[in-house]
Amino acid sequence: MAKSTGKKNAFYAQSGGVTAVINASACGVIETARKHKDKIGKVYAGRNGIIGALTEDLIDTSKESARAIAALRHTPSGAFGSCRYKMKSLEANKREYDRLIEVFEAHNIGYFFYNGGGDSADTCLKVSQLSKATGYPIQAIHVPKTVDNDLPITDNCPGFGSVAKYIAVSTREASFDVASMCATSTKIFVLEVMGRHAGWIAAAGGMAATEDCDLPIVILFPEVKFSQGKFLSLVKEKVAEYGYCSIVVSEGVQDRSGNFLADQGLKDAFGHAQLGGVAPVIAGMIRDKLGYKYHWAVADYLQRAARHISSKSDVEQAYAMGKAAVEMALAGKNSVMPTVKRTSSKPYRWKIGEAKLARVANVEKMMPKNFISKDGFGITKRCRDYLEPLIQGEDYPPYGKDGMPKYVQLKNVPVNRKLADFKIQ
Repeated sequence: MAKSTGKKNAFYAQSGGVTAVINASACGVIETARKHKDKIGKVYAGRNGIIGALTEDLIDTSKESARAIAALRHTPSGAFGSCRYKMKSLEANKREYDRLIEVFEAHNIGYFFYNGGGDSADTCLKVSQLSKATGYPIQAIHVPKTVDNDLPITDNCPGFGSVAKYIAVSTREASFDVASMCATSTKIFVLEVMGRHAGWIAAAGGMAATEDCDLPIVILFPEVKFSQGKFLSLVKEKVAEYGYCSIVVSEGVQDRSGNFLADQGLKDAFGHAQLGGVAPVIAGMIRDKLGYKYHWAVADYLQRAARHISSKSDVEQAYAMGKAAVEMALAGKNSVMPTVKRTSSKPYRWKIGEAKLARVANVEKMMPKNFISKDGFGITKRCRDYLEPLIQGEDYPPYGKDGMPKYVQLKNVPVNRKLADFKIQ
């Protein structure tokens, strides 16, 4: 295959569950690329992630004003559309890889920036291998993103800090509410959070209680096998002491047999169990065994869409990852991911690191044992010291006269198609 020459265009796409700050990474990619017009032509975004590349459904970001792109920094969700789609190996699905090369070649794309989590890192790794397999020059850089905070090597993942702040604040506020009602009414509040196999988000609920704000909080981690007896005993103790109790439960909590308490029997596009619904399970257990009146809630999309309460460090790091990805590509790097390297917790300092995608793809980072209290229902000081810098600082979006945040909706002008239609099988 003949190699393209001259200035190359870039492809950027968002993948997996979106976050409050993934668009800040998009902003970092696009703004940085625009500063290097001598080396990077246009930035094309994939409509709905990698699917946009396969179907040649590309968005011309050059049609967006500098002001609109800058507004991405404070706009939640995925401005170009995301997807849950995991590509198979080159051997298993050569058809899709041939199509990618066809699209890249047709639109002179030499840079590939994929913004997502572990499965997205796997897709990015596979794209990076196309150069060796086909001879077509493509530099693939993964831009880290996940609310679950489960990517390895990087100290933390953009998207997590803002979710953690939302959960910590919500847990404190709900606890105050229950405390005011517990004498004659509700004694239990259960909050279900995301996390799958890693309890980072659940751990954030523990930040609601401090030495200056004494709150009875019980956390159920996916890393700790659920024991009904121990759990109910602790809840009973908390209610006896405080009059009420708040419970933060991860969607990924498992029983002693390794079964998810909230397994719906469904799978997502990545083949993962479709979780959700553990809060009513826990609440029903408390009702049946202890007889306490309760309320439960599922944070769900609210936790990852809450740009209005994003942490400042999270926004800054999300933008920095996008910027660093472009700089790495311009430096000739391939199959890598920029990372956050913590150099100090007090005061909080960090710098840009680098990880090879082969060490990132499909690897989950769980909560360390020394982050979970000995009884398995709380967080340690070490965990608190880790989390605290990630939720500090505010970066409020601008608000309009109507009292609502001013988020940008891009025009998302499509690029003219040059190829025949392609159906994903």
